[in-house]
Amino acid sequence: MNLRLPVEEFTTPNPITATEDMSIDEVLHLMSEHGVRHLPVVRDDEVVGVISDRDLRLARGLSDEHKFQVRAGDIMSAEPVAVTADMPLDDVAFTMSDRKIGSVIVNERDGTLLGIFTVTDALNALIEITRASARG
Repeated sequence: MNLRLPVEEFTTPNPITATEDMSIDEVLHLMSEHGVRHLPVVRDDEVVGVISDRDLRLARGLSDEHKFQVRAGDIMSAEPVAVTADMPLDDVAFTMSDRKIGSVIVNERDGTLLGIFTVTDALNALIEITRASARG
């Protein structure tokens, strides 16, 4: 079995996205409604950041007065790590582990957003690869 699989095979395509001007409650609702823990933040079809559930937990600790002043653009991690769809899965997983991040943006070769690859996607890839190699 070829273990140098491209990350795109395990990427969540067409991810749910947020915009910089969304409120904390709007972002929280999006994550809850779609069962995700990472949201790319887009501006004019370009990813400019990522918000994780951890970012939201910190922001939710603000007083109501301050919480309503904070927007997605204020709490996002700017300049998220991005990889190309053809990058080998193990290289992407190593990058995530080395940088201690829970997701990377996956782009097509032309730079357009393909999807997001998360730790959950990595675990699903591990399960699939392990089971495939056990079947022979």
